[in-house]
Amino acid sequence: MTTDQIILFCLFGAVFALLIWGRFRYDLVAFSALMAGVVLGVVPTDQAFSGFGHPATLVVALVLVVSAGLVRSGAVFLITRTLVDQSRSLGAHITLMGGIGGVLSAFMNNVAALALLMPVDMQTARKAGRSPGLSLMPLSFATILGGMVTLIGTPPNIIIASIREDALGEPFAMFDFAPVGGVAAIAGLAFVALVGWRFIPAREDTGGTMGALNDYVAELTVPEASKQIGRRLAELEETAEKTDVAILGLMRDGKRLYGRARHSRLRAGDSLVLEAAPDALDEFRSALSLAFSDPSRQEALTAEGDGVDVIELVATETSRITGKTAQGVGLAWRQRAVLMGISRQGRQITKQVRKTVVKPGDILLVLVPRDTAGDVAGWLGCLPLAERGLSVTADEKVWMAIGFFAAAVIAASLGLLYLPIALGLVVVAYALTKIVPLSELYTHIEWPVVVLLGSMIPLGAALESSGGTELIAGSLLGLTDGLAPWAILTVLMVVTMTLSDVLNNTATAIVAAPVGIQMAQSLGVSPDPFLMAVAVAASAAFLTPIGHKNNTLILGPGGYRFGDYWRMGLPLEILVIAVSVPAILIFWPL
Repeated sequence: MTTDQIILFCLFGAVFALLIWGRFRYDLVAFSALMAGVVLGVVPTDQAFSGFGHPATLVVALVLVVSAGLVRSGAVFLITRTLVDQSRSLGAHITLMGGIGGVLSAFMNNVAALALLMPVDMQTARKAGRSPGLSLMPLSFATILGGMVTLIGTPPNIIIASIREDALGEPFAMFDFAPVGGVAAIAGLAFVALVGWRFIPAREDTGGTMGALNDYVAELTVPEASKQIGRRLAELEETAEKTDVAILGLMRDGKRLYGRARHSRLRAGDSLVLEAAPDALDEFRSALSLAFSDPSRQEALTAEGDGVDVIELVATETSRITGKTAQGVGLAWRQRAVLMGISRQGRQITKQVRKTVVKPGDILLVLVPRDTAGDVAGWLGCLPLAERGLSVTADEKVWMAIGFFAAAVIAASLGLLYLPIALGLVVVAYALTKIVPLSELYTHIEWPVVVLLGSMIPLGAALESSGGTELIAGSLLGLTDGLAPWAILTVLMVVTMTLSDVLNNTATAIVAAPVGIQMAQSLGVSPDPFLMAVAVAASAAFLTPIGHKNNTLILGPGGYRFGDYWRMGLPLEILVIAVSVPAILIFWPL
């Protein structure tokens, strides 16, 4: 190996290790690796930021804005509100929601598709009296599968199309992924709806009508001059029982009182640790005239006399509060909001909630001034668990939004317009018609993904130009020496799928696609089937909650554990390989 290859392999090894560790966010990891590559001389200085202007990066950003426009116009709710019915059986519900999710994610970002449908699915589960954990994982997998069908359905497809353009002179078209991706998606959806959901573990902590949302651990404080001062904690249990609140303990001077807490006499400033649903918690607080954990925030919330709202939010990987505490982000003094409770994977947080570090997938119970729920959710960058979300939709513009987007898809599919230009025109049209307000235009772009792409693309190009991808391809061919090309293609799928289960799927595609091209050229066959294999495998991340953002988003609301995903995900990945390889050989012959 040359010196450049050794440096690049070390950089990629460090990136993969840090992504698996998860201590640092993926955009910071990728950008740091890019800067290290420039300093070490393996990435040319004039190419350092070429990835930020790359068509793939622009398409991903534009798709996110277009997705927001389709949501705000009411186009998505036009579908969901007419088709979703809680009276259906669980299998029928999963089939319907999975079908809707698959179709939506084929034409918009699959994370956005899940974010839109997750509240609908959860509310349907509540009304039907079943745990949302039984249907959220199938919905997540369905939106991932649907993204395989079109060019804009998922970032790996966009990346692979651009890599094909660089290597072969022409990108994949809008629906080139449909034959193979469609077969994989249909087979996967059928499995998930008919069989797969039965593999999801049934637990008491995810049961009931509200599943992981059922209870929260929160704190209420005994204020100065309270009538409760001097009473024993046990004396409050009658009120707690009437309001359906469980008293878990007492905090005094920042310390938990254990065995003697029940008989302790209350003092001003004591905090009661409670487990309760939002309505019950508020009823208990009112009955005993208790205060929020932060009295100054209670005063700020109620000073204007407008009252308060309780909202439930899901923290994502890119939320402002993820990796921090409510105090750390200044939730109280910046937004006049109070974090009342946290539910994590169906378990309640029993430490002081405002000092607890929030993780992706956590459900947050937040008290906000009335009519500011959307502002607080947007500032935090969290997903609201409400049926229609928190954004004001412009229903009268629904067909206008659909028309603009459909025209762009048709124009790009027929080769009349270059895809980034077509999507750019849609964004301009959405802005001019105020389908997406100018003030929100940039807030819908997921900047960490843009930074990831902008950083990894030059690194991937450097690895290829240095001969690194050829070296990897040669090693894989050496391990599969003597096998038929279709068997080698299958091995490439398995390796790519395994990487995607633990790494960001975009990063996986950036590395695996050039390797696929090199393997095909070494075998003297067409690279297209190998690129299709990478496209399907990079998106098929079903074994862990960290392989795809959709799997992370459902972790808290579904009350899942890390080991729950492989139970349905492993047979699904095997099925995807089993149906995709024959489809590739038929539609993209070697």
